[in-house]
Parts: sequence; C-alpha cells; structure tokens
Amino acid sequence: MPANSWPENNSYDELDELSSLISDISQTEESDKTPNQRYGGRRRKAAIVLTIVWSGTIALHLLSWGSWLILGLTTLMGIHAIRVLRARPHALPEPLSTENQDSWPFVSLLVAAKNEEAVIERLVNTLCSLDYPSYRYELWVIDDNSTDKTSLLLKQLTQKYEQLKVFRRSSGATGGKSGALNQVLPLTRGDIIAVFDADAQVPKDMLRRVVPVFAKEQVGAVQVQKAISNPDVNLLTMGQVAEMALDSYFQQQRIALGGIGELRGNGEFIRRSALEDCGGFNEETITDDLDLTIRLHLEQWDIEFVIDPAVEEEGVTTTIALWHQRNRWAEGGYQRYLDYWRPIFAGSMGYRKTWDLFMFWITQYFLPTAAVPDFLMAIARNRMPVFSPVTGLMLTMSFIAMFRGLRRVNQQQKATIPNPLLTALNTLRGNLYMLHWVIVMASTTARMSVLPKRLKWVKTVHKGAES
Repeated sequence: MPANSWPENNSYDELDELSSLISDISQTEESDKTPNQRYGGRRRKAAIVLTIVWSGTIALHLLSWGSWLILGLTTLMGIHAIRVLRARPHALPEPLSTENQDSWPFVSLLVAAKNEEAVIERLVNTLCSLDYPSYRYELWVIDDNSTDKTSLLLKQLTQKYEQLKVFRRSSGATGGKSGALNQVLPLTRGDIIAVFDADAQVPKDMLRRVVPVFAKEQVGAVQVQKAISNPDVNLLTMGQVAEMALDSYFQQQRIALGGIGELRGNGEFIRRSALEDCGGFNEETITDDLDLTIRLHLEQWDIEFVIDPAVEEEGVTTTIALWHQRNRWAEGGYQRYLDYWRPIFAGSMGYRKTWDLFMFWITQYFLPTAAVPDFLMAIARNRMPVFSPVTGLMLTMSFIAMFRGLRRVNQQQKATIPNPLLTALNTLRGNLYMLHWVIVMASTTARMSVLPKRLKWVKTVHKGAES
C-alpha cells in the first residue's frame, strides 16, 4: 500500500473525539437554544409551518384588511430589494505575492468521491498542480467505497503526487458526504479547509486569490463563484449559467449589506477554527454546505464571496437529473430553517443577518408554498391572487439581478461589456428556467410535512469529457 493511502480502520482511534462530538450534536435537546440543537421533529415542524402558511393565505383572502397587510409586506420587501440592488460589493485583497512563501497558510483540500472514474484523474492532476507551494498544501481524496475504477485511478495517482493522500471508507460507513469529510478531518493539517466536488475544474491561481481573504479575522469561510463547464449542451445548462450568475450577484450584494453569505459545497474554503466552533460537518443533513452556512453565522463568523476566479462544475443535462438535484437542494435548504429556528428567532446572528435571512426565506420558500392555496382561493373567489404584489416585486427583482449578474460575470471573465440585448434575452430565458423552483419548493415543503426526513439522495452522475 502506498505511503500516502489510509484504510478506514487506521483512523478510528483518532476519530473517537470527533464522532462523540457529532453524536452529542444530534442528541442535544432542541430547547437548549444553541446552534447545536437536536435535529429531530422536522416533519412535525414542517407540518406546522405548512398549516400556518395555508391557513394564513386563506385568511388573507377572507379578511377585508388582508390586502393592506400584503401591501405593507410588499413595501418592506421593496425597500430591502432596493437596498440589495444599490449595495456595492466589497473590494477583495490582492493575490499572494511570490515572496515569503514559507509563511503562507497551510491549506488542506478535501474531495469526497464515489464512483467518479470519469472526472477524478483530471481533478487530481489539476489540484496537485496549483500555483501554490506543494509543501504548503495537501490534497485528501475520500474514496467512499467506489465500485468503479475510481480506487484504481487514485492508487496510481498516489505514486505520482506526494501531496495526494487517499482515505478509503468501508461499505458500512454512514453520514454521506459529511461523514466522509468528518472522518478525514483529524488527519488534515491545514489552517484552511477547502472542499471541492469531483467534477470541479479549478484555476491554477485559486489558492493565491482566496487565501488573502482570510486576513480578516472575522471571516470564517469563503465561497468562490460557481460556473457551468458545459453551458452549450441544451436549454437546461444554459439556464443554469444564468442561475449561477444570479446566485453570484445576490451573494455579493447581500454580503455588502451585512447580510448572509452562503456556502455552495463546491469551491468552499473554511477556517479550521471556525469549523471546530461548529463541531464539524453535520451528518444529519443532506446539504452540508447550507447547514454549515447557518451554523457559522450563528457562531458569529462571516462568509465572504469571491467572484474571480470561478470553480467550474458540470451542469445537469436531463430533467430527471435536475429534478433530483433541486429537490435535494430544496429539502436541505428548508431543513436548516426547521433545525435552527430557535437561535435564528433569538437574533443570535445579529439584526442585519436575521432580517436578510427572513427576506430571502419569504422569496425562496414562503411564496412558492403559499402559491397553491393562493391560486385555489383566487379561482374560488374570482379575484387576483392575494400575493400578486409581492410576486410581481420578486419577479422584477429577479430579472434585474440576473441581468446585472450576467453582465458582471461576463465582464469579470472576458473584460468586455456584452451586448445588452443578448444579455436581456439570456436573462429572460434564465427567468423562465427559474420557474421550476416554484414547483420544486412547493412540492418539497409539502412532502416534508408528510414523509420522514431522508438522508439519502440520487447521486448526480459526472461524465467528464463526455459532457
């Protein structure tokens, strides 16, 4: 066995403390009012929220002053929308110079891989050839009991790269991606932990650009922009390009206002001390990135966003793959509100972050959930949906933000100003594509109210060069 490969059983003793901590997190009583609360009762909480949303929507149709309440909400959200659109993103520090490389922070790159033979070799070659001293970073690939050629390829690559280390999990290992990351954490040495997906395409200068952001002591994590590596396959991948641009725009604007910066799983960098404050990755969620986002902010850490360079990933190319992926994202995103509602309501994040989170919860989850009863009541009473003003505001904001996001990304990557008409057409197409989120969110919030929580999902298949 190569010197830089580790079987799972060699690390059990070193992981006892972390495993105990994760276990304590999952068993802590919900009434403790801390971020590390018990994660049970999601179905009951989801059912309560669904009942409140449905009954509240019906009541607004029946009450004479319901329309005034909606106008008030629209006004508040409109003020917040204007502030978001007018915010100026933070200036990012200059990349690390080539001097004093011995003092550069040590970085541990982590990749959880399961049946990734199509992309793993390309990723390892890229990550082991970054413009960063090889003795100042390490790459850990967690082979999660792969049944294809992933294990064989990794074994061959360990002979080629000294900084590559492979950790092999057994078939009985639990916790999904979070469990895999938690198992390897005690073996890593980095002051900064970076997580990449197996299909990531990473620029050579990424570490030199991202590491300086951690010079601010309050920064607990940094998310880099995500881009689609196969944008021209079909309308779905074209829509995902616009979606990523919209997400990048909102990330920058929300952070500029003192709001929530969010992790996106691929291309996320986390300060080790911040991750330890949060107790590691949560193995009771299906979206470790979104869950960790909330816990970092509850622990008073900030999350910054870097628009350049971007990490590229494969966009899904079929409606079935899109449906599975977006349902997982929606369920994981909704879970965090159900899990951490007590400390969020207690204001543990601070006023600005709490208000920002509430505004985007209304947009992302409340409105899609309320759309069904609102539409039914509108038909029954032969009137417009009661949330029409809020919906119109959100659609307008989405169009403006996506247009600006596409221009910003294009300018950043190409240093040219794109054709405004072409950008407008791409924005229109992107917003039509984004309507699928209404169906996904509405069905997810309803399903979670009836079915028990689930910690397994359909894996997104990566095709590599074939895509």
